Amino acid sequence: MTYRYATERADRSDLATGHVLRSAPGHPGFPVRLADELFQRAASHLGSDPLRLWDPCCGSGYLATVLGLLHRDRLAHILATDVDPDALGIAARNLDLLTVDGLAARERELRAGAAEFGKPSFLERADAARRLADGLAGLGGDLPHTVRPGDAFVPDPPEHPVDLVVTDVPYGDLTHWSGDVPAPGTDPLPALLHSLASVLPDHAVLAVTARARKIPLPDGVRALERVRVGNRAAVVLHARQLR
Repeated sequence: MTYRYATERADRSDLATGHVLRSAPGHPGFPVRLADELFQRAASHLGSDPLRLWDPCCGSGYLATVLGLLHRDRLAHILATDVDPDALGIAARNLDLLTVDGLAARERELRAGAAEFGKPSFLERADAARRLADGLAGLGGDLPHTVRPGDAFVPDPPEHPVDLVVTDVPYGDLTHWSGDVPAPGTDPLPALLHSLASVLPDHAVLAVTARARKIPLPDGVRALERVRVGNRAAVVLHARQLR
């Protein structure tokens, strides 16, 4: 894939999983440059900003938090949902980093860890938290967000109309499907897309990624865009195409 928007190889190490943003086994991160590119590609099919973003398979909240920190100036609200209560606990702590107070608390935590354990790496991470806080303030400050339980296959309607869905679906041995999953032997992705579209306005755009050669779509549906980077595939489409 040729990057159309995230064309510069910027240093995004402050956003690395486990650095300032929290991580846990079984909850992998996501390439920051690819997240940036997919957000901007999907948003190009929408009208004017600000946008309301939803990650219905949020896991640890890493992807949603990264997008919020990168694009605070384009976002009005982030909704993060998942069926796994343990994942939601991590997601709530990560999305709290979309506030200046949350990042300040994370910086204090890391500086206290540096003093207690004598690890310079903690000070480096604390400095990164401060830089992220400065960047968030410069893009508009605190970003309203909601973290709650939700099954992507039988989703509750979002509290506010969503403009953009960006999600990385479960794959392989690192994560797994749960909730009201289609029968074994049935590819869950077409069912997932239909379910999400059922609670979205017609104008909404979905950008869904997976570790696969190609994202399967429901019969008769054509993507606005398909993307392939390494072992990841992504698809971008309008909710109205899934009616």
